[in-house]
Amino acid sequence: MDYSKYLALDLGEKRIGVALSDGLKMVAQAHEVFIRTSRKADFAHVRELIQRENVSRIVIGLPISMDGTEGDMARWARDYGRDLGEKLEIEIVFWDESFSSEIAAESMAAYGYSRKKMKGKLDAVAAAVILQGYLDSLRTA
Repeated sequence: MDYSKYLALDLGEKRIGVALSDGLKMVAQAHEVFIRTSRKADFAHVRELIQRENVSRIVIGLPISMDGTEGDMARWARDYGRDLGEKLEIEIVFWDESFSSEIAAESMAAYGYSRKKMKGKLDAVAAAVILQGYLDSLRTA
């Protein structure tokens, strides 16, 4: 049985939220948030995570507009993801990230996080929301 993990990225202009699945690919968990600097540095960081955590697939949140179209940020995310996949030789899957930040904020607020405390963790929790949606879709497919 394959016990590799899936990793999700919530790409932002300044920060990248990271989430990981468990080895059974059932549960997503927020992992970290790191500051974007350059693609080269970002990719090196992701490569280290892939190796350390035994990751076999990366899920990248894709910002889809309410009308179902893809704007500039979605095009940028697709370009970033394709480049990441080629450089690190890993499978990339894009997943609709609609409302992931809102769901993450609501969930954190329900657990008593203040807006101030959310700031450093929100992107990682949003990545976990994205990844959990993807994992759930695999079980219903």
